[in-house]
Amino acid sequence: MMGAIIGDIVGSRFEGTGLQKKDFDLFTQRSRATDDTIMTLAVAKSIMETVKTIEPSVPGTGSDEDFHRLLAKNAVQCMQKNGRKYPYAGYGGRFGGWLFTLDPKPYNSFGNGAAMRISPAGLAARSEQEAARLSKTITAVTHNHEEGLKGAEATAIAVYMANTGFSKDEIREKITKNYYPLNFTIDGIRPTFRFDVTCGGTVPPAIECFLEADSFEDAVRNAVSLGGDTDTLAAITGSIAGPFYGIPDDIRNTALTYLDDYLRGMYEEWETFIGKGS
Repeated sequence: MMGAIIGDIVGSRFEGTGLQKKDFDLFTQRSRATDDTIMTLAVAKSIMETVKTIEPSVPGTGSDEDFHRLLAKNAVQCMQKNGRKYPYAGYGGRFGGWLFTLDPKPYNSFGNGAAMRISPAGLAARSEQEAARLSKTITAVTHNHEEGLKGAEATAIAVYMANTGFSKDEIREKITKNYYPLNFTIDGIRPTFRFDVTCGGTVPPAIECFLEADSFEDAVRNAVSLGGDTDTLAAITGSIAGPFYGIPDDIRNTALTYLDDYLRGMYEEWETFIGKGS
């Protein structure tokens, strides 16, 4: 999950600038945590709160209906709570309205917000099937369009595979076979890449940025170098590259300084939940 947070913070100051180069400072005073970080932490919190009440009863299948009903409820509550606490974090118009409605319903979105926040599902899952089920339950509370569900699931599966020892070739094969053709290179699309907030226009290039990288930092730089929706591109890329490569301590520690006590508390709670905290 820290990979998504770092990608968001690094990409935040370049959104819409058309940067299209990899040589830049990762962190500056203009960098900030945006809606990508705030909603990723909300998703993590929703999973933790659900597990406190109901343990998924069938490891590897994700078939516990009571668990998933409660997870959907918690996803709504946690996203609304975080969103209302940080109302100016850069939400899309419809999602921003959803955060403040008293009767939140899914609104058939296929925006890339579905994918930028879903990495905790891939990290918590014990199988590909469970990653897909967790992703669907969490995503469908807002982005219930088939393309929104697909973009989130592709990201969650890639995160799960990166976190459990699969190779890049295996991840590429899975994404190409089940989700998106990856028949392009980052250098090839960079000159004509444009701002795109859809899952279909964001998730494939974000995954390719990871696949072509030789380190966590290189993956994030690949994503930011495309320009466009740089914070979300880098958040998705970073969410996969983080568990695959590991994150250098200096980059992690610098990123943590951009989180206030409330957000950092959720992050530290998550690290303990997945067995990485003290």
